[in-house]
Amino acid sequence: MTVRNAGDIIDTILIPEDRLRARIAELGRAISEDYEGRDLLLVSILKGSVIFLSDLMRCITVPHQIDFMAVSSYGVGARISSGVVRIVMDLATSIEGRNVLIVEDIIDTGETLDYITRILRERGPKSLRICTLLNKVERRRVDIPVDYVGFDIPNAYVFGYGLDVDEFHRNLPFVATLRDGATVHGAG
Repeated sequence: MTVRNAGDIIDTILIPEDRLRARIAELGRAISEDYEGRDLLLVSILKGSVIFLSDLMRCITVPHQIDFMAVSSYGVGARISSGVVRIVMDLATSIEGRNVLIVEDIIDTGETLDYITRILRERGPKSLRICTLLNKVERRRVDIPVDYVGFDIPNAYVFGYGLDVDEFHRNLPFVATLRDGATVHGAG
């Protein structure tokens, strides 16, 4: 198995590191203002949002707690959602009566987040809002109200800053688009 260097598969750097940091700081300020004096639980949707969560929570000035949830709608090695969503890891914390902010890396069709929000609403949170780093509006199939958006992006396969290509390249400090026909694994 060969793993390609990121430089071999990048088409363009869509959002450079400095723009990411500046926008995340703005989101942190807005969230801090909105939740001043209120209980806040950040729920990170794994794996993609973990880097975003780490940076975002350092920009949030109000006391808060974190928890994690993992869901999947992709088969092994798949780059397109199957549309069937399943919980892989559930929250460890009760959200009943809590102000919950879902922290997501990217909203594409909206199907996964629709599933997550329906499940979480059944658990009786005081409020349930959504913060996403990346928003692909033109791919939306389910109307999802998003309260905090980092960047609206075009319909392209993106990776870096927590988002992967076949589970690789999450560590990149920027968001890039995948070059047409690029592969991470394979001969060569």
